[in-house]
Amino acid sequence: MPRSIWTGAISFGLVNVPVKLYSAVSKKTVRFHQLHDKDGVRIQQKRVCPADDEEVAYDHIVKGYEITPDQYVIVEPGELEAIEPRKTKTIDIEDFVDLEEIDPIYYDHPYYLLPGTGAAKPYKLLVTAMEESQKVAIARVVIRQKEQLVAIRPSEDGVLAMSTMNFADEVVSPDKFDERPGSDVETSKREVDMARQLIDSLSSDWEPDKYRDTYRERVLELIEQKAEGKEIAVQPVEEPQPVPDLMAALEASVKAARQDKDSGGRESDEGKKSDGSKRKRGAENGSAKKGSRSREKAKK
Repeated sequence: MPRSIWTGAISFGLVNVPVKLYSAVSKKTVRFHQLHDKDGVRIQQKRVCPADDEEVAYDHIVKGYEITPDQYVIVEPGELEAIEPRKTKTIDIEDFVDLEEIDPIYYDHPYYLLPGTGAAKPYKLLVTAMEESQKVAIARVVIRQKEQLVAIRPSEDGVLAMSTMNFADEVVSPDKFDERPGSDVETSKREVDMARQLIDSLSSDWEPDKYRDTYRERVLELIEQKAEGKEIAVQPVEEPQPVPDLMAALEASVKAARQDKDSGGRESDEGKKSDGSKRKRGAENGSAKKGSRSREKAKK
């Protein structure tokens, strides 16, 4: 059972709703350790001063902020503690906004907020009120000595979902990139119509379970095979294909997508029938061979 990583209360107006905070995701990243290639022993990380090539104890390490190359401002732990955000046990709601007003680029890490002890009714009341108003709460909370801007919304499962958010000055504007298409780039109506047809042909309902981390699966399969002592064949790297004519690529893509939709899985069904026919013919051939051998024995 998941363990809560923070306990406190949602505060808005004079109302406090006790809650527990849980992470909403469990990353499945495959992690590797660094080993010495000669003996397979794990590598140790040491803090070494390049000036005298000696290891530095943790007690003698201070924090420095680089202001110019190789020039630092030393900041003492006590100075940071003096300006740390006030440690509270509340998620302070500042505003309620419409969900569609928030660009997803502002979202960072997702969490669940579940009711604390004896808080089921006020929690349910808050969830219902937010569902009916179709609003998202923007709040601040201190987690692990850091103040976080968060968005709280009711999920389809009847619980509150909370996402930490990036501050506005942390989001990079597209204007910063030279590759952004300018006003001189034009598209024809035919190209736009063809692109919309392609989008329509590929449109479907959101089914999260059908998308898998295929790279992680291949890495785990590789590890399992190597653990069993199997030989691993290195696959050649595919060279990037040249970009074809835009209209030709769109037309071919739309055609292929329509064929996939029209087939509706008939190819796989036909494949199964073909396999069944092959097995049937194989069985018939085997029976015929057995019968001929029996006749030969009878003749002898």
